[in-house]
Amino acid sequence: MNRRAKTPSEYVNAIRASGLSIYDPIEVGSALWIPSKELERILHEELAGFNTFGMPPRTRSKEVKTRVCLALGYPVPSNFKRTKPRFPGQDFDTYVQAGNNLQVWNDKITATRRYVLIRPGADGRITRVKVVAGSDLALLDRTGTLTQKYQARLTTREALTELVSQCDTELLRRCISDGSQQCFTASPVDYPSCDTLLPIAEAYRRLAALIAKTFVEHGAGQERNRDAALHRLVCEALGYRDYKDDGRFPDVKHQLLEVKLQLEGTIDLGLIKPSSEEALDVPQLIGQTVRHCDVRYALFCGESNGRVVRLTRMYLTTGQDFFTRFPQCQGKVLNKKLQLPLPMNFFAADAESLPH
Repeated sequence: MNRRAKTPSEYVNAIRASGLSIYDPIEVGSALWIPSKELERILHEELAGFNTFGMPPRTRSKEVKTRVCLALGYPVPSNFKRTKPRFPGQDFDTYVQAGNNLQVWNDKITATRRYVLIRPGADGRITRVKVVAGSDLALLDRTGTLTQKYQARLTTREALTELVSQCDTELLRRCISDGSQQCFTASPVDYPSCDTLLPIAEAYRRLAALIAKTFVEHGAGQERNRDAALHRLVCEALGYRDYKDDGRFPDVKHQLLEVKLQLEGTIDLGLIKPSSEEALDVPQLIGQTVRHCDVRYALFCGESNGRVVRLTRMYLTTGQDFFTRFPQCQGKVLNKKLQLPLPMNFFAADAESLPH
């Protein structure tokens, strides 16, 4: 049976009642795990306005961590241990960012870890809190020195559309209903539920109709604008009334669907392999943790003349089967440079968490 989505206060009350410390492990997606979207909301609401003016860095760090514990319902430890991350139970680190240069000291960027970035204003009062996954944080590296991301080769065949995975992963097969729902009132970035997830074959049928569709490219930031235009078409094809993109993985969270536009032959995959069995930061389904390999990937090939993109091919696969169809490029994941420039509007109230 599908569990009702919790309110932020319900997460906090549950943690407070559990008696757990910030060092006690919690299974991802379980009743005591706070998903990133709710974690960001709770911490922003509780920390906004807290005055750090004049505090030495170590004092400020301790005071902020204390406030974080109280905000989430955890008891404040007598001493904060030097663990990696500093909040192991919810798997996140905190960074107070007065400037736009994020520095991660004596550690590597961990793909599945959450990074809580806290912005004080000129007067020292906290104005904004953002929560970002390590796999998304890598998108901010424009030098190519932070990491060599996972990549795969796009190999085409005669058919213009291809359902690579004939069925979903075992977890989704046990969860998904008949998939007859024609339209959705939920947002595309809401959490998935068993009664609204489409079977992969039905998602394929709807997305295949996008072949030969076109959309206009727009000036500066073309890559991001292309992605947004494609995501809008995908949401419409799947039956959503509105388009929305919160900058988090996967793009259409409500359908556990990641969307990629391929104008070239190399597929960029970020820091986590599609076939990874690492936990995904969403509530559990039928009491089971959703994994990255349960996510469905829609790959659209396109042609661009610099003004208009035309969709030419489409492939749909589970993360589990991804590399059985698209060969992984050889190479190791490297972590070198640990200074990341944050976008100028990163902490703006209406800004997405990250650029695509």
